[in-house]
Amino acid sequence: MIMKIAVINENSQAAKNELIVSSLKKVVEPMGHTVHNYGMYAADDAAQLTYVQVGILGAVLLNSGAADYVITGCGTGEGAMLAMNSFPNVLCGHVEDPVDAYTFAHVNDGNAIAIPFAKGFGWGGELNLEYIFEKLFGFGHGQGYPKERVVPEQRNKKILDAVRAVTLRPIIDCLKDIDQELVKGAFAGQQFQELFFENCQDEEIAAYIKTLL
Repeated sequence: MIMKIAVINENSQAAKNELIVSSLKKVVEPMGHTVHNYGMYAADDAAQLTYVQVGILGAVLLNSGAADYVITGCGTGEGAMLAMNSFPNVLCGHVEDPVDAYTFAHVNDGNAIAIPFAKGFGWGGELNLEYIFEKLFGFGHGQGYPKERVVPEQRNKKILDAVRAVTLRPIIDCLKDIDQELVKGAFAGQQFQELFFENCQDEEIAAYIKTLL
């Protein structure tokens, strides 16, 4: 499956956006995937995203079909992961290294990861990113690991999806009941409108977003 992969940075780690995007493109573009950079692009961007707004934006991209996968994070990765997982049809893993990436892809088969961009991100940080992306996108998804655990892992993934379908509300209902200024701020990035409306596949979500802009 050829994917549209979105990158979203919150304000504390915005300075790393270019490095993250270049590392991701180096790995996934030869596979045929496309990378859409939703920012933040620099620490002094006019549109400042918190990790909560990262969750809002990421959920909208995934639920609308504007993106098939989201790469995000924050200082520890925890806040972005929790914010992403607050919404329906989002399954975000916390990934620190290539083993995390590989096992999340095959055991949990989610559609987003949150990386701790301030934790252990020193010399060689870009190599760790590249290896993470290789293991995340280069070996398929949902095939289980280890082999003897494939059947129960795939069964449990389906059970979790069914539970989440019951416990989480439709994305439009969520967005309308959240403070509208907070939601609006999630879509204030300088390239949001160009990227989102060109790729969005859900007319209801697109129409709602337009009311905020």
